[in-house]
Amino acid sequence: MADILMPKATAVWLIDNTTLTFEQVADFCGLHRLEVKGIADGDVAENMRGVDPISGGELTREEIQKAEADEDYRMKMAPSKTAHIPQPKRKGARYTPVARRSDKPDAIAWFIRNHPEVTDAQISKLIGTTKSTINNVRDKSHWNSQNIRPVDPVTLGLCSQIELDEVISKASDRRRKMDMERAANIEGPGLQSATDSKQQADADSQASELSADDVFSAFKD
Repeated sequence: MADILMPKATAVWLIDNTTLTFEQVADFCGLHRLEVKGIADGDVAENMRGVDPISGGELTREEIQKAEADEDYRMKMAPSKTAHIPQPKRKGARYTPVARRSDKPDAIAWFIRNHPEVTDAQISKLIGTTKSTINNVRDKSHWNSQNIRPVDPVTLGLCSQIELDEVISKASDRRRKMDMERAANIEGPGLQSATDSKQQADADSQASELSADDVFSAFKD
């Protein structure tokens, strides 16, 4: 299953607006079944606003209808309508209207909670903020911490959906590569150790055979 932009918010919408099973919602959103059940019970993602995956182009009404008619059916993500659209390169820092600058901490909190794989540099460039502000939101030392609520930057008008998708996709690819490299580094020494052990065992076996031959030759002489 491809990565859903806002899995928990999408799960909230599917639970509220369809008759899909927890397993179907969990499979499509990339969540655990118990996490979906927690969302339905109000224990997880409390007060989170649902996001319609149909209007967002991630899912079609036909796929939902198929899944509702068959509990064993697993929904497939709709092909992206914007992936092929080239985006103009922006020069210089992003300008944010004064009226929306106070919304940036909410967007930062949304990234910290929902997409920790996105780096501070990426957040800073996307919504036009500073790394010190990001750190202040993260460690709750921001002057307005008590009023900060996680809200996605698209809803706040700080960036476009296409720009957000691109940043999250790049961050996910980067994390995936790092995980693969980390796994290779862990497995590498283990494989080398196993190879060294086998070579040592072969050498010991050969030495034992040579020793037996030497004893036989000495006895014969």
